[in-house]
Amino acid sequence: MKETLRQLCSPILKPLESGDVGPNYKASHRTILNVVGALFLTLSTVSAAALVFTGQLGALVPVLVFLGIGGLSLIVGTLGTDAAVSRMWGNR
Repeated sequence: MKETLRQLCSPILKPLESGDVGPNYKASHRTILNVVGALFLTLSTVSAAALVFTGQLGALVPVLVFLGIGGLSLIVGTLGTDAAVSRMWGNR
């Protein structure tokens, strides 16, 4: 199942997985990335509720931004390699 999802998300994962694992990579970075992704998806849900409640299309921008950031974070955090997680954090 995980390999099928990795193949499905390969356009997102492939650029992030090139290179080596950064020198400061820790296993907790993956957990934090997953938590941040879940928080952004929660913000996206709240923004979507505000969009429905107010009916103003200006609220669509935060929905899309939070959904994109949260989705990317969860995809890399759950399906990505250690190198991809390291690139999301930055190779400092």
